[in-house]
Amino acid sequence: MRKYELVYVLKPNTEEEKRNSVLEKVKSIVAVNGQVDKVDEWGTRKLAYPIAKLTEGYYVLVNFTSDVEQPKEIDRNLKISEDVIRHMIVNIEE
Repeated sequence: MRKYELVYVLKPNTEEEKRNSVLEKVKSIVAVNGQVDKVDEWGTRKLAYPIAKLTEGYYVLVNFTSDVEQPKEIDRNLKISEDVIRHMIVNIEE
């Protein structure tokens, strides 16, 4: 089991219901063979540079522990989601 950190940015006008559904989807994928350690919603912040003509985004940080297959599945699902602007999964070395 490895520790990972996921940060994803949603479109700023995304409804709370859709934000929660993206988070629940990530949690359910991790729960297959791991656990979510911490979820930190940063809220709406200004982007460093415009992405698809958007200047703000809703940031969410998720720390989780899982095997090496779960990040690949999370990555695949976040790429498909039309509400996600950007995401990054990083392995935390201890």
